[in-house]
Amino acid sequence: MSRAVEDFMAGVIAKNPEQKEFHQAVREVVESVMPIMDKHPEYRKGKILERIVEPERAILFRVPWLDDRGEVQVNRGFRVEYSSAIGPYKGGLRFHPSVNLGIIKFLGFEQIFKNALTTLPMGGGKGGSDFDPKGKSDNEVMAFCQSFMSELFRHIGADTDVPAGDIGVGGREIGYMFGMFKKIVNRFEGVLTGKGLNWGGSLIRPEATGYGQVYFAEEMLKTRGESFKGKRVVVSGSGNVAQYAAEKAIQLGAKVLTFSDSNGFIMDEEGFDSKKLAFVMDLKNVRRGRIKEYTDKYPKAQYQAIESNAKCNPLWQVKCDVALPSATQNEINEIDANNLVKNGCVCVSEGANMPTTPAGVKVFLESKILYGLGKAANAGGVATSGLEMSQNSQRLGWTREEVDHKLHNIMISIHKTCLETAQAYGTPGNYVNGANIAGFRKVADTMLDHGVV
Repeated sequence: MSRAVEDFMAGVIAKNPEQKEFHQAVREVVESVMPIMDKHPEYRKGKILERIVEPERAILFRVPWLDDRGEVQVNRGFRVEYSSAIGPYKGGLRFHPSVNLGIIKFLGFEQIFKNALTTLPMGGGKGGSDFDPKGKSDNEVMAFCQSFMSELFRHIGADTDVPAGDIGVGGREIGYMFGMFKKIVNRFEGVLTGKGLNWGGSLIRPEATGYGQVYFAEEMLKTRGESFKGKRVVVSGSGNVAQYAAEKAIQLGAKVLTFSDSNGFIMDEEGFDSKKLAFVMDLKNVRRGRIKEYTDKYPKAQYQAIESNAKCNPLWQVKCDVALPSATQNEINEIDANNLVKNGCVCVSEGANMPTTPAGVKVFLESKILYGLGKAANAGGVATSGLEMSQNSQRLGWTREEVDHKLHNIMISIHKTCLETAQAYGTPGNYVNGANIAGFRKVADTMLDHGVV
């Protein structure tokens, strides 16, 4: 098996040099699905793997805009439309200085299988820009978003490609982009998800990724007769996903201990309650401040800076039962994973995309802890985006309870699919193999049905 994997990866790396995150995402899927190729020779004959790693379309464009001083700024925009086998391209837009083609391809590739697991008819795609909204005024963010959409509009549509938010893209950015799209095309359609409630958005969409991440962890814990009640939980990040993962965990009786941002993390040994969480939400969503400011309001909490070149992240040394990584890719390395296991962590549910390095994943799998990888555990966000698309198509709006109920059932279904698939292919309890094989098979079978296109 490993020889076949290495030979395949050599070809991928040669075609896509310097795209390390993309290589990592592809390798994870290939390592899971290569062993099933002998059972399904039709996949090999149809060159499904070779086709699926190539995006159907990759778009790169310039984004010029004027800042508040009247100076011209230029950024790069990306949209990688990876797979439309089971539905319109679907996946978020990320605005962050680290964004490049390799990052977008890794995210888009992951999105194919994540979307397939949701049971909803959505293909895979991803986009974004190296624009950094941090420190920019509302007018500057608007100027950038309008310029970005003045090119992106050519490539998207309610039945073609439906972007959403991601890191750096929240309700403000979605609003500016939707407004520009509507002005250019003279149509009001569900072309973006994560919209405001007044103009086609869905209840529960902001909460969906974090809620879904916790629902998935809850299902994993149930397999061992456990629940969130009384569990010590560490959360990384302090954005949308982290906030609502913490909220749901608190509702289920857990004691949430941490939040973080790119500068450092806070540890509140008393645990966060609804009042403290509301302060964090106001700090990050409204005032757009740094997480360190939490200690000004609650001086009993501790703040620790995180060195960007450190060998490990001290956040993952906090004693916990459940870890909810909700910040960004590769935030848990081998040392971090070992620290979590050593300090009693029994469950990891990923809210971020690929937040654990391959060496870290190996530690989790070998230690037999409950490990829910991102493409399964964080699929609640895109699932609820799919529900928003359905509401837009019907010109209807569902209640909060209806959407949350559908989301909860989707996460239960994803968990069941992963567990049963892992069992069927000889790796019981391995959610990595279960998610990758189940998502791959759904897309692969559809590609065979469609012929060589």
